[in-house]
Amino acid sequence: MTTAKTGPSVGRLTSPLVEALKAEADELRLAVSTGPLGCRLIDAGATVRGSIEAGRRLTEICLGGLGRVSIVPSPSTPAWPFAIQVSSLDPVVACLGSQYAGWSLAGGEDDGGWFALGSGPARATFAKEDIYADIGYRDNADTAVLVLETAAPPPESVVKQVADATGCRPGALTFIYAPTQSLAGATQVVGRVLEVALHKVHTLHFPLDRVIDGIGIAPLSPPSPDFITAMGRTNDAIIYAGRVHLYVTGPEDEARELAAKLPSSGSRDYGSPFAEVFSRFNGDFYAIDPMLFSPAEVVVTAVDSGRSFRGGAVALDLLDASFS
Repeated sequence: MTTAKTGPSVGRLTSPLVEALKAEADELRLAVSTGPLGCRLIDAGATVRGSIEAGRRLTEICLGGLGRVSIVPSPSTPAWPFAIQVSSLDPVVACLGSQYAGWSLAGGEDDGGWFALGSGPARATFAKEDIYADIGYRDNADTAVLVLETAAPPPESVVKQVADATGCRPGALTFIYAPTQSLAGATQVVGRVLEVALHKVHTLHFPLDRVIDGIGIAPLSPPSPDFITAMGRTNDAIIYAGRVHLYVTGPEDEARELAAKLPSSGSRDYGSPFAEVFSRFNGDFYAIDPMLFSPAEVVVTAVDSGRSFRGGAVALDLLDASFS
């Protein structure tokens, strides 16, 4: 087991971002309220319209304040001219220690089957997922925020579960939620382009401590009121048009191998819009080849030698089939 890092607190870094989101809720078309046990709820797209800008900010919150997120032109996808760009000086902690949707939360018997995956700094305060042993990080903040990809706020049983797990009082918890079909929800999912690459790096057993910097970009997917369509488009934005550049230390032959294995095109399920793949497996997300969840194109730079290696390519025809 890796010794836990000392370093920036993702919880403390994120606190001013959450406060700014609350202060500008009206302009961002969000709704702020008090939830069960006194927690704070921010609806970013369930009963309100939300916005692309709210989704951009949600992405920065998910990254624990360790990433910079911008809406920029997308020259590689001319039919879909704008993209979300994500960069981080500490991509492993930002992406895997905070942004990754790794906390599975479920309500009790009386909560109508409520379920969501939690992203954001509260995960690092809980820090019981297996991945924390690999990245060697945990947080000790006394406030916590979770971003939930759902249309319903967490019930009291879940608020209590998160409070108990993090050691934070319920009044110090903030839950931000938005469904995939919303503007903010879709934006923050596409904003996981760098995180998806880091997760694949981990799956390939490349040493995470050798990834020292990273930047990613993927086109903004058009929203859809249909969940399957919306989910498919957000995944396709990354799988067929996401582009990532990683900077790594160590031997260049290992950087070359990582560049060859990282792109989504190496998956057995590559080649169809994600909604079709999802239907092919009868909606069983875990039956899909996990190697599919990767950027379309990668560059890996071996900083010790200065050489860079490329893998994969943007697939405009598959992106257009999904987005159109």
